Amino acid sequence: MSFEIKLPLFEGPFDLMLFFIERDELDIYDIPISKITNDFLDYVHQLEKMEIEVASEFILFAATLMKIKSRMLLPRPELNEAGEEIDPREELVRNLLEYKKYKSVIEDLAQMEQDQLSREKRGNILKELQELSKVDDVDAEMQHVDLYKLLKVYQKCMAKMASRSDETKHTVIQYPYTIEQQKEFVLEKISFKKQVPFTDFISYKPDKIFVIYTFLAILELLQLSQVTITIGEGYNNFWVEKTEPIAAA
Repeated sequence: MSFEIKLPLFEGPFDLMLFFIERDELDIYDIPISKITNDFLDYVHQLEKMEIEVASEFILFAATLMKIKSRMLLPRPELNEAGEEIDPREELVRNLLEYKKYKSVIEDLAQMEQDQLSREKRGNILKELQELSKVDDVDAEMQHVDLYKLLKVYQKCMAKMASRSDETKHTVIQYPYTIEQQKEFVLEKISFKKQVPFTDFISYKPDKIFVIYTFLAILELLQLSQVTITIGEGYNNFWVEKTEPIAAA
């Protein structure tokens, strides 16, 4: 007959030490270091037998316990500056008390968080998260995917690509306008009138490309000082006027 041993997993060596102290109802200020050391080493050995990787902090803590145990067995106790005997367990007790204090605070905060998530006010966050996990459970979907299914999908995609008969075609269209051509067009229009609104050029041929080329031609004529522009009526309108040549002195 076979039997199974289940060991509780602890977050760290201090967590394990507090478990031993609470289990055996020990006085944290007067720890029986020999018993605690043996219990701690037994737990570590059980983890090794079960082929569970032992964290380095557990090994370091076990070495610290054995060091404290050996110091307590020495016939010559250590004394402080006041001549009082130094308890080798003093630092261990202080660290355990600090860990116990923070652990109790963390447990209280975790309970407060759980209570807050369970409230219905302005939506139950925990309930919403559970609903979302049911809708979009990627991990559950991936459990049914294997190499054979992936290969079948790949083969279907490649066959679909191979059976495509339509090819992508790109058609380049040359616009029937040039900047020079539109410059001549603008100069011709403003030669009959003193001022010509830009809306007249648009109404002549309301084509997008025609308007763009005409506008670029006006800007080039403006740069060459052959025309001037003034703001006219409307937000998108202005007047184009031919520049009068300066008379020679």
